[in-house]
Amino acid sequence: MDMKKVVAFKVLLVLALTVASTGCKKSSSSKNSSRATGWQINSREGGFQYNSDFKEQETSPGLVFIEGGTFTKGRVQDDVMHDWNNSPNQQHVQSFYMDETEVTNAMYMEYLDWIKRVYPPSDENFRAIYHGALPDTLVWRNRLGFNEVMTDNYLRHPGYGEYPVVGVSWIQAVEFANWRTDRVNEFNLEKSGYLKRDAKIIDVNADQTFNTDTYINAPTLTYGGNEEIINGDGRGRRNVRTDADGNETGIYATRETGIISPDYRLPTETEWEYAALGLSEIRSYNLYRGRKKYPWDGQYTRSGKRKIRGDQMANFKQGKGDYGGIAGWSDDGADITNAVKSYDPNDYGLYDMAGNVAEWVADVYRPIIDDEFNDFNYYRGNVYTKNALNEDGSVKVVTSDDIVYDTLSNGKVVARNLPGEILQVPVDENETYLRTNFDKSDEINFRDGDKRSSRNFESFGDDENDEEGKKSNTSKMYNSPKHSITRDSLGNIIREYDKGNNRTSLINDEVRVYKGGSWKDREYWLDPAQRRYFPQDMATDYIGFRCAMSRVGSKSKTKNKKKN
Repeated sequence: MDMKKVVAFKVLLVLALTVASTGCKKSSSSKNSSRATGWQINSREGGFQYNSDFKEQETSPGLVFIEGGTFTKGRVQDDVMHDWNNSPNQQHVQSFYMDETEVTNAMYMEYLDWIKRVYPPSDENFRAIYHGALPDTLVWRNRLGFNEVMTDNYLRHPGYGEYPVVGVSWIQAVEFANWRTDRVNEFNLEKSGYLKRDAKIIDVNADQTFNTDTYINAPTLTYGGNEEIINGDGRGRRNVRTDADGNETGIYATRETGIISPDYRLPTETEWEYAALGLSEIRSYNLYRGRKKYPWDGQYTRSGKRKIRGDQMANFKQGKGDYGGIAGWSDDGADITNAVKSYDPNDYGLYDMAGNVAEWVADVYRPIIDDEFNDFNYYRGNVYTKNALNEDGSVKVVTSDDIVYDTLSNGKVVARNLPGEILQVPVDENETYLRTNFDKSDEINFRDGDKRSSRNFESFGDDENDEEGKKSNTSKMYNSPKHSITRDSLGNIIREYDKGNNRTSLINDEVRVYKGGSWKDREYWLDPAQRRYFPQDMATDYIGFRCAMSRVGSKSKTKNKKKN
């Protein structure tokens, strides 16, 4: 190549690089330019600040991604219990995340350790907080069985550390999920430089705690208003600017930064069943090849794979007096629960969606699924609240003197709120007036169990009262016992059983659905479509839970999916 050609080639190369560089600058510039006004976004001079570099939601600790879609919810095999409570219905589920495993004893012990450090039970003001979070270890006792080794050791002994926690009520499971949300977001904000490093361990106490909602709505009230903690050290903070007066702005993270994740929560029944089925295993183009009986493919509980042929796919009660099989190769490896990940996961990568322990889900139980009204993200149990406000319009944050305790139906005392949280109150007509999508704070009984769907219905607008003259939340069609818990003048609990013989049901607004077969159940209950219920404030030795989290943004993690 002669000198002229070399020079020409270099000139062309420089021009190409210049054009490419200019194109990148234009692309970057357009990304930070508003399509509404043409103004600059994230300008150093101030104005609108927004995370325009956000790619997708980061998977939070312990979770796996579940891509949503449509599926047939409900009965797959015969209804041998004759409950008629899971008729097949078509539902669509948004993408979400779910815990890879059930919440283990070690995970729950971390929660208890945090509560004990922050709200020491030696302080009479906080004693009920710790005791209200403790699992009920007495669930292992049996009138004609010797199970004291589990009563004494199952929760705390490291030999059971990776076993699913039991003895936890639905209420306790919800509180664990709330605590987990705050701890994960606290850690995320610390990593991004918005909070002081290690404050979550060194500086935390009953009057200085982190709560996600408080940080979003009133960040200066987080950690009791300790500026040293909430101003952080600036590592990696986005959008910090200095205004004309020399004051820093953008020093607190907001939803717009993308750093604060959605809440951990219990999965809805529909989400749990969809995730348990793992239908992608039998997907062919735009169809499912039949239906599934278990979280794994096939009609049997033993594996048909060559290397592990004959191995049990889950632990369950195989017959009367048979909780695992004959000792040795052919058994399921457990007589009670088993360590998580002891059996193969389903096609979504979820472990123990059948066997081990049954699991709480978010829904209030009703015998029917009202798919005629809704077939998208179906859930029964909505109770809408809003932040309580002070007279000056600021949010009302709970202090150590404002903790409200509830006495449950079994006499156990639990904290309804914790210091540092924003007090919640029911929504009122300011939010419901002339709305068509909801009309009151508590929608648990909508189209099922309220007087409009009851045989006792008289006319629209009439109030139905119970025996005590109080407005009834649930109609007579769910005529459950009403046990009484009261206190005398000395504060002692008085328990009074409802001995009435005219009760017709155990269903009320405080019973929640639990799903999946457990170590104590027969094979029939391993079917993810099966549904049962249990009082939300009671616990057993065979019900545990796992958490879920909503997906924000795109439905899929892969942008260019194959057509099939």
